[in-house]
Amino acid sequence: MSMSTHSTSTSTQPKQAKSSSAAAPSAPVTPRPSASLVIINERNEVLLVQRNQKASAFGGVTVFPGGNYDKKQDSSLRITAIRETFEESGLLIASPLSGRIPPDSVLDEARFAVHGQKKTFQDFLNEYRLKADVDALLPFTAWITPAGPPKRFHTQFFVTFLPGASASGFTAGSKQERIPKHDGGQEVIRARFIRPLDAIAEFNERKITMMPPQFYILHTLASILQSPKNTLQERLAAQTLSSGHFGQMTINPRRLYEPNEDGETVLTYEGDETRGGSAGRLHRAIVKMDKGGITKAIEFQRNFDIYTEIEPHVFKASPKL
Repeated sequence: MSMSTHSTSTSTQPKQAKSSSAAAPSAPVTPRPSASLVIINERNEVLLVQRNQKASAFGGVTVFPGGNYDKKQDSSLRITAIRETFEESGLLIASPLSGRIPPDSVLDEARFAVHGQKKTFQDFLNEYRLKADVDALLPFTAWITPAGPPKRFHTQFFVTFLPGASASGFTAGSKQERIPKHDGGQEVIRARFIRPLDAIAEFNERKITMMPPQFYILHTLASILQSPKNTLQERLAAQTLSSGHFGQMTINPRRLYEPNEDGETVLTYEGDETRGGSAGRLHRAIVKMDKGGITKAIEFQRNFDIYTEIEPHVFKASPKL
């Protein structure tokens, strides 16, 4: 399956572009380890949440559920992804060691107890004899926030399929997943499943805001998840990417030039011809931002096959998962 993408645009030549060689902060903030989970349901829809405008990071932005690694209760980044998804949407990627998944009323109570730090996630799992389905999470690139912002993250993204992973609310036969919910506005004001192409269309129509990593992953998944219901071939395609060089990529976006008068710049990624890749290779995004730094337009360019043509020597190793 070919995954080459190459969009041409005259906007790569800015009218007035400043060099990106301007002095960088002498001591950039160290990125915090974090994790994010891309959940795909039977209908090839992905779970997206909209963050509260007052959130400490990415206020108002539409993202995949996720958050910071907590060394006090997370044994791995996979656990971080599962815990944060439970806190933000109520979806629990776990299996009962015996019996059944607790009813929704119990899950809702536990969700807010974990979020409010009244109970650890592991204590909740132990209490109800549940096991987080860490093996169902497929690594799907890691991203590091560029130097400059006061908060930076080293985020490992994972993909998982429902009902391939056991999820709260599943019943034999109907396979109806528990409906995702917002968390009462504490961090998330909206949670929903949507097809990748529809999410991209909403972004292009400026109905939602999105950051480049989420756009990149949605764009990649849109090329895979094309059936009304996901197929074995589509699942295998995602697994192949995850187990290959793509799944191990750590991407450090860099500006090719400072934003011009229209707020436009080019973010280059490892493997681009300007970032160690072969001549003519494009791995970048043309991005327009408003004065507040919110991304309002993205044109993604990738002209190589991510199954067979990734040049692994240009990528750094991902963090421990």
